[in-house]
Amino acid sequence: MPKLSKEDRFIDFSDYGRPIAAFLADHLSRIHITAVQVTIVFLGAGLLCAYCIYIGEWIWAAVFLMIKNILDAVDGEIARITQHPSMVGRYLDSVFDFIINLLIFTVLFVTGAASDLLLVGAFLGIEFQCSIYNYYYVILRRRLNNEETSRIIEFRKPTAYYYESQRAVDVLHAVFLSFYVIFDLAVLYLDKQALFVRTFPKWFMSLVSLLGLGFQLLIICGLLCAGLPELILPFFAWYSAFGLFVILIRKLFVK
Repeated sequence: MPKLSKEDRFIDFSDYGRPIAAFLADHLSRIHITAVQVTIVFLGAGLLCAYCIYIGEWIWAAVFLMIKNILDAVDGEIARITQHPSMVGRYLDSVFDFIINLLIFTVLFVTGAASDLLLVGAFLGIEFQCSIYNYYYVILRRRLNNEETSRIIEFRKPTAYYYESQRAVDVLHAVFLSFYVIFDLAVLYLDKQALFVRTFPKWFMSLVSLLGLGFQLLIICGLLCAGLPELILPFFAWYSAFGLFVILIRKLFVK
C-alpha cells in the first residue's frame, strides 16, 4: 500500500506480495529494468499460466499466476523508486490484467464442462469485484492524500509524460475505458453516496480487500493446487454476492 501513509494503512489481503515486489523492484531498478518491461514480462507469465491450465499442469499454472501477481506490483514499485511514472505503464498494466483474466477463464471453460452462462457470469463477476475494491480504494486515497490523479471514472484523456508518446497513451486509455467503464459505472450507481463519506475505517477497507485482484488470484492458485480447477468459474460467478454484501455494509455502517 505505498500510496497510503503508514498510519493510514490497513491490512490488505490483496497486497500480500508487496514485500517481495519491493525487494525485486529495488534490485531490478539498479540494473535499469523499467516498469513497462516488467509489465510485459508479467503478461508472459499470465500467458504461461493459461497454457499450463490448458495442458492440465495445475501446479505450474499456479506458480506462473503467482509470479504474474508479484510482478504486477513490481512495475509500480520500480516507477516509484526511479521517480519515473508512466501513463503507458499505468494503462498497459490494467489492459493486460483484463486480457489475462479473460484468457484464463476462457481456457477453464474450454477444458471443463462449464456452460457459456457460467463463463460470462464468472468473468463479469471477477471484474465487478475488482471494480468495487478499486472504487473504495481510490476514494480513500483522495480523502487521505488529497490525491487528484486517481479518478473514479477515467473519462478524461490523460496527458502523457514528456518522455512518452501521447498517441500511445490515448490508445491505451481508450482500450482501458472500453474494458472497465461498464464495471466502474455499475459500482458508482450502486453506491454513489460513498463519494461523500469522510473516510473509511480500516476494518472496512480490510473487508473490501477480499475483493481485490491479488486475493482473487490467490483463490485461483489455491483451487489449482488443490486440483479443483472446475470450481473456479462457479466460485467467481457467485462471489459477486459478497461484493454486494460489502456495499450493503458500507451503506449501513460506514457513513
